[in-house]
Amino acid sequence: MRILLLSSCLFVGGIANAANDLPGGGIDPEALSRHVRILASDEFEGRAPATNGEQRTVDYLVEEFRKAGLQPGGKDGSWVQEVPLVRATVNGEVTASLSLGGKSQPLVNGEDVTLQSLSPLGVVDQKDVPLVFIGYGISAPERHWDDYKGVDLRGKIAVVLINDADFEADAPGAFDGKAVTYYGRWTYKFEEAARRGAEGVLIVHETAGAAYPWATVKASGTSALFDIERSQEEALAAHTPVRGWMQRSLAERIFSAAGLDFEAEKRKAMKADFRPVELGDARLSTSFRVKRERVVTRNVVAKLEGATHPEESVIFSAHWDAFGIGQPDASGQTVRHGAIDNATGVASVLELGRVFAAGPRPQRSLYFLALTAEEKGLLGASYYAAHPLAPLETTAAVLNIEMFSPDGETADIATWGKGRVSLENDVDRVAKARGRHWSPDPNLEAGFFYRADHFAFARKGVPAITVGAGLDKLDGGVAAGRALRDAYFAKCYHQACDAWTPQWDARGLAADTLLVYDLGLELANSRQWPQWDKGAEFEAAREASDALRR
Repeated sequence: MRILLLSSCLFVGGIANAANDLPGGGIDPEALSRHVRILASDEFEGRAPATNGEQRTVDYLVEEFRKAGLQPGGKDGSWVQEVPLVRATVNGEVTASLSLGGKSQPLVNGEDVTLQSLSPLGVVDQKDVPLVFIGYGISAPERHWDDYKGVDLRGKIAVVLINDADFEADAPGAFDGKAVTYYGRWTYKFEEAARRGAEGVLIVHETAGAAYPWATVKASGTSALFDIERSQEEALAAHTPVRGWMQRSLAERIFSAAGLDFEAEKRKAMKADFRPVELGDARLSTSFRVKRERVVTRNVVAKLEGATHPEESVIFSAHWDAFGIGQPDASGQTVRHGAIDNATGVASVLELGRVFAAGPRPQRSLYFLALTAEEKGLLGASYYAAHPLAPLETTAAVLNIEMFSPDGETADIATWGKGRVSLENDVDRVAKARGRHWSPDPNLEAGFFYRADHFAFARKGVPAITVGAGLDKLDGGVAAGRALRDAYFAKCYHQACDAWTPQWDARGLAADTLLVYDLGLELANSRQWPQWDKGAEFEAAREASDALRR
């Protein structure tokens, strides 16, 4: 029988075993649940950047960090780091139609396609733009791969597949088998099509390859887009005039009208000798207005200065933003609450800040970051990495937290993707010390390594991981954990039903947060520096600053 002593956060029985001699009484599951309940409430309006929901979120986080006894970590005594962005919102209705065989058929934005634009244009007005199939839309010289083969995409829309060419291949090829590379991410596909001068790009949605259903695409595809500030010239070069996704069923109709079989063409695209294919007489017309405005959103930054090596730091991070208010779901709910994604991570960062502040000062400085605009392309983290408040060269590690589970305890804890970094072994070690174990990411094909804020730091060379919930539930094992995870991604990921309920079992939140504390404490008081594995893609970026770390 498990007995939960909330006053000391000591679990007797089970595997959490949160030591009651931790500062501040230890990791408190009730506090974690309370933070999520508040942050994911209707009052916070889905925590979209540059909204009233952001203001409420920032106010709450600052007050909680202040109450914990932390110091402001921004410039000039500020609790925030301003992140200037451009917000692009579809202003009014999107009109779209597809011409096949000389016949025009209307397309419904959000149902057949999602169409948006980050190009610095007030109006998108395209008439009968031809479509070209570019396979996976990848140009990777180091892998001897080029889907474009020099095709001129000016005045054309590129149609590309999600994920990369190994995802459905019979055996690993030029890429990493089922473990998706950055080339498989939708962000890369949009970027590469823009570099090629395309008039637009449409990604064919498939749930397995994307790792989320169409409902997720619709939620993000009908929300505002955000971008870093760029000059007019830079923005024109960085973005196609139109971008978006299409349903696989629509792609099948387009291919069929061109005398092509979608599946057969997809199989051809899995080989390096694939060549772009004109999609018959298919033509897309679309018209909509775009409202572009400069906005300033904020990272919230708290700090605990190190006692002996304050110039060195460890970062605990999580993104505070979600998807705000959207179209009504089946129940009429419009607020996309973002409870699991990622109020759970923010709650853990708040609780870590409280416990660390209650204890003796560590050797290294600790930074507690609640980052903005993760859901818009890791923009808050990328801005911090470009404008760090503590030198990245002497940042020992970033421990990012995403999507802890509200479904009780697990025997394991996981990290996202295959990072090839010593921190993964460290997580395993501290987990074993608590009677648990580390599980490698079971869904490498989902590309999670490139979908969380730690990636922005990793690209700069800082050893960084995202810690997430395991699947091996004490009650039901991996089968039960996987069923819960799959149901969440199928039904509630980025949807209104990602909401807190009184039935949440926060013991798992506390147990996972405790392991992050254990590793963070070790790093905070260590003279060691985590390392990338030999040959890891970010090893060279870190080695460039080796001389600055004693």
